[in-house]
Amino acid sequence: MRAGISDMVAVARILNATLIIPELDKKSFWHDRSNFSDVFDEEHFINSLANDVKVEKKLPKELVKAPKSVRYFKSWSGVDYYQDEISPLWDHRQVIRAAKSDSRLTNNYLPTDIQKLRCRAFFHALRFAPPIEALGKLLVERMRSFGPYIALHLRYEKDMLAFSGCTYGLSQTESEELAMIRENTTYWKVKDIDPLEQRSHGYCPLTPKEVGMFLSALRYPSSTPVYIAAGEIYGGESHMVDLQSRFPILMNKEKLASAEELRPFRQYAAQMAALDYIVSVESDVFIPSYSGNMARAVAGHRRFLGHRKTISPDRKALVRLFDKVDSGLLKEGKKLSERILDMHRKRQGSPRKRKGPVSGTKGKDRFRSEEAFYENPLPDCLCQPGSPDSDDSLVSI
Repeated sequence: MRAGISDMVAVARILNATLIIPELDKKSFWHDRSNFSDVFDEEHFINSLANDVKVEKKLPKELVKAPKSVRYFKSWSGVDYYQDEISPLWDHRQVIRAAKSDSRLTNNYLPTDIQKLRCRAFFHALRFAPPIEALGKLLVERMRSFGPYIALHLRYEKDMLAFSGCTYGLSQTESEELAMIRENTTYWKVKDIDPLEQRSHGYCPLTPKEVGMFLSALRYPSSTPVYIAAGEIYGGESHMVDLQSRFPILMNKEKLASAEELRPFRQYAAQMAALDYIVSVESDVFIPSYSGNMARAVAGHRRFLGHRKTISPDRKALVRLFDKVDSGLLKEGKKLSERILDMHRKRQGSPRKRKGPVSGTKGKDRFRSEEAFYENPLPDCLCQPGSPDSDDSLVSI
């Protein structure tokens, strides 16, 4: 949501258009009925962008029946595309509806003012709605009462596992259920997935047990408070036993807040995720078990706020080590810890420029291989490495 909305703010600026408050997706896997104002502070959004883009809450009455054009903007497009192919639509239309907002702007090679506007929208204008901000702040305070904490984005949820085809550590019954969900979800195009191949390439989220091994190898003591930023963990507590035994102070929003405090948000996946987002951004260390949209957004926000420590697991390398542990070729202890520490010394959110495309990739794959703009808005919206804000503590564990 944050990335798509911020991109549409920039597109409105490029097209010299008025932006209507976006409609949120209500047809996705979660069937969330939230409106924009339920998740974000609508007045703050409008006022924050007043000097950049005019934003209206609704389409003006005189334009409700005006000629409209519904457009699927081309993915990863630059200014030329919008000026040459979309802007001429104004000659015959008064309203342009963007059917999709995901990845409609290129990550790189946009004018500086557009890149900075994307950051203003993402990191400043898109403040959460006051009730979410209030409870989020309360959850952070309660989490801090246990001491400095790790926020773990544990993407071990039904939708993620079904979509990715990752079944490692699951029972046959669970694997079959996930395959059925994938088959019946029409907008998920890939149906036949080899789970072992997915895992070997690092395309699967780490399991709760693997995350526990990872944190132990990083030498975090068992007394470290850990906040689980996630929805319902697939398989329930049975899959959390090992992680819980290693790190007993294992908390989530359901444990930190009362049922009464959570009641207004519980039926809305986006609002519940927003609470996790706040606790994750404010954590002492953020660790995602999978590099999905939420993880990238939080990692980028933490960079923007001063390169707060974010440890990005090298899943491909880790599963090879964990498989050796499972087969008895390697034991948990000093040797495993040193190898894992060494491979993650430069994966902790320290200042660096955004990564470009992987060498040899072409077409859309070339854009997909780039580091997302909002995951690392340096150099466009952040100080260069070597600034007074950067120090060696950022790259120490």
